[in-house]
Amino acid sequence: MVEHSAYESLTVDVDDRVATIEFHRPEKYNALNNDVMLDLRRAFDAIELDRDIEAVIITGEGEDAFSAGADITEYAGPTEEHDPRQKRRQELFYGMYRRPLDCHAPVIAKINGYCVGGGLIVAMYCDLRVAVEDAKFGVPVADIGQIPTGGSTRRAIELVGEAKAKELVYTADYIDAEEAETIGLINHAVAREELDTTVEGIVERIKETGTEAVKNSKRALNYGAGASNLEDARELEAEVWWEQFATEERRRLVDEFNES
Repeated sequence: MVEHSAYESLTVDVDDRVATIEFHRPEKYNALNNDVMLDLRRAFDAIELDRDIEAVIITGEGEDAFSAGADITEYAGPTEEHDPRQKRRQELFYGMYRRPLDCHAPVIAKINGYCVGGGLIVAMYCDLRVAVEDAKFGVPVADIGQIPTGGSTRRAIELVGEAKAKELVYTADYIDAEEAETIGLINHAVAREELDTTVEGIVERIKETGTEAVKNSKRALNYGAGASNLEDARELEAEVWWEQFATEERRRLVDEFNES
């Protein structure tokens, strides 16, 4: 078991092979400043070292926001005050935003309120997203004269399609959880009192399946989503399939199935 040291802006709790990351800036609607993003990178570094972890949950403290996005105070001022630091910062943030997608275990965004801007980017890079019905989603960066970052333009198109992604960005409007579920941005919109049990149910079902099978499926699915053609995706899928076929887990679970 990897020890999780104290973080400035979030907590990491590991229980029964499930890691829960919680943002702790409720007074700022869990906005993502430099400290939060650096803590998030450290948290996933530690999780990557603990291969026994079977699932990860990311959420925000309180009932108002998963995360309201970037801390805009860090973007104020003339351009010359930011170069070249801001360019390097965006490069680092891209790697941090991707950490849920690149994590060995499935990552679930447990969305308890506003999920906006950078907060939405973090959620989009998770494998699954479950939100309360009164959650709000948006990419309002055009309202402050900026464009989406962190590779989110490509990721948004993958999730909701080009037309809807462009509408969300161009208008800077917010959508509710019902529409977010309809367009494929989230997996489930649930009543607030059902959020915990819904996420827990998904996690328990993941844990009931083959641990390595799930992790290898994530590798194949992630590669397939970004592959330039079907043949490349199929070749990687076949390679991972044979890796999984050679595992003791596959032999054990097939025997258990045949005996049942």
